[in-house]
Amino acid sequence: KFQKLVLNAEHNSLFFLTAVLATTMDRTYDKNLPVSSLTVSRFVDNISSREEVDQAEYYLYKFRHSPNCWYLRDWTIHSWIRQCLKYGAREKALHTVKNKIQYGIFPDDFTFNLLIDSYIKDGDFTSACSVVEEVMLQEAFDLPSTRILSLHALASYRAMRPQLTVSGERALGASLLICGLRQDNNVGLSAQLLGNALLGKVEMLKGIHGVFKGMPLFWGHGYLDRALAVMERVATASGDVKLSKDTLDGMNDVLQELSSSSDSDSSGAESAGEGGEEEKEEDTIDEDDHAEQAKLPHYVSRFKVGVCCVNHLCFYFVDTGLTFFFLVRASR
Repeated sequence: KFQKLVLNAEHNSLFFLTAVLATTMDRTYDKNLPVSSLTVSRFVDNISSREEVDQAEYYLYKFRHSPNCWYLRDWTIHSWIRQCLKYGAREKALHTVKNKIQYGIFPDDFTFNLLIDSYIKDGDFTSACSVVEEVMLQEAFDLPSTRILSLHALASYRAMRPQLTVSGERALGASLLICGLRQDNNVGLSAQLLGNALLGKVEMLKGIHGVFKGMPLFWGHGYLDRALAVMERVATASGDVKLSKDTLDGMNDVLQELSSSSDSDSSGAESAGEGGEEEKEEDTIDEDDHAEQAKLPHYVSRFKVGVCCVNHLCFYFVDTGLTFFFLVRASR
């Protein structure tokens, strides 16, 4: 009973403190004066209820659009994510991370790990991949733990066989590629192969401008060529280097889908006089893009030759538990 009284007293004191801080910030903004980043930090640190999470979101937005916006502390961002997880407002955390320009929420590696791990534990791999996409945009794959959690989320999401849009395939491919480039092992090479393949599919469909726009990616043509180069590198490697069988199947699916779409496009070329909007979309595809599309039969033949060389160098992911175990082992 005494402990309950102490907890109630602490909660009331925190509520009183946040109320005072909120009043102080409102008065400061009313006078067109800048609010200190430490005041915002104290408010976030002393959140004690779900309602105060909503208040903190408002003050983070206000602070981002104030003259002091550059001075939001790293520990404030970490505390904000923790408080959202603590009081069941995880969607608020994801919303502010996705809208980082409006809220100034640019988490560090460890904070990203907390949010990704939270979604993985609940089996929400779609939202976990949304967080991984933000990690990719910040190029924050420095920690092995971040790479492990990210690849686990991406592999589990792909295992669900989602119906992806072009933008979804681009985000998934970029996340796999940039994360895979940070580790030179079996898992990293498999991620590079599949990432390049998905981006190559987008390049074939939308042109190179549809690939790198808004993404930290290389501007050069030939993402399918880079995917095949990874496979050929594994085939000629002398060490114990392997590729995931699922990755090769994914590459094969991409090439088959592109081949069937190119066949349908060529067969329907005679009746292409009506689509004015489609002609406008194709204006973004230049001569170099058309030259790259013409290489598709060559890429298909290279893949058929290369897959014969690497089939005996494949490993299999039986389930997501084994996937996570393998990722941990590979990162050591």
